[in-house]
Amino acid sequence: MKTLIVGGTGFAGGYAALFLKNQGWDVTLMGRKAPGPGTELGQLPFRQGDYLDPNFDVGSLEGYDGMIFAAGVDITKFPTDGSETFDSFYHRCNTVGMPAFFEKAKTAGIKRTVNLGSFYAHVAPQSLSDPYVASRHASCQNIRALSGPDFNVCGINAPFILGRVPGLSVVHLSGMKAYVQGLIPEAPLFAPKGGTNHVTLETVAEALQGGLERGESGKAYLIGDANYSWKEYLERWAAAAGAPRAFEVRDDIEHPLLPSIIMYAGAGATVSYVAPEDERALLGYGIDRMADEIEACAKHY
Repeated sequence: MKTLIVGGTGFAGGYAALFLKNQGWDVTLMGRKAPGPGTELGQLPFRQGDYLDPNFDVGSLEGYDGMIFAAGVDITKFPTDGSETFDSFYHRCNTVGMPAFFEKAKTAGIKRTVNLGSFYAHVAPQSLSDPYVASRHASCQNIRALSGPDFNVCGINAPFILGRVPGLSVVHLSGMKAYVQGLIPEAPLFAPKGGTNHVTLETVAEALQGGLERGESGKAYLIGDANYSWKEYLERWAAAAGAPRAFEVRDDIEHPLLPSIIMYAGAGATVSYVAPEDERALLGYGIDRMADEIEACAKHY
């Protein structure tokens, strides 16, 4: 399947691109900036483009059989110059901008598409009061509403994602290793209350492939793997990084790497679930990988 991966130079999109390429797929990346020269991603065909560009040429989407959308915006892209509020930013980029791009894909004749979305609205309805979560939920609904006989579109909604992409630096994960090793003097060592579901990049890539090949048009699938408390997660990281230690659970101060602003289910909340077995079988993704992936990440970053 000739496939365009929007956001293919990033974390989840980049891994999915390499994963599909290694299976013999004809993959093209699309992003705002080209991947680094000499990297594995840099060897794949690249199309420069911003899905939010109102002048984006629909013709440049012609000729693809499928599209994986792994873009969208989060707090890391929020402008700090005071030009927008959180509500206006997320509404413009996610609620409106993402479905508008899928409409262009539909016009261009792409037959099968998958949107990589967020799990929060599925497992923590109270999080819909947050403008980011609300925008991702609305974008997922609006995108799936475009489905029809000639345009198959489904959603793959994932929890916290962990993994490695060759040649791609991930500051948060490099920082995580340094943190659990006690190498950030100004950062107190403790775990926030609560916990969440986690999933590996490999599992996400398999689910995206399954959604593209077999996903029911108009449906959103919740995927996941391991349910860890933040204490367990950090202690697994510490052991894998060669600095085993117990982490005290605290809620009186902000955690330096896992602050409340990214805990959309609420500070101290525990989000645990098991993805439906029939959907996992349909999408064809594996689980029980998180422990090994933490070990691998501790060596890689």
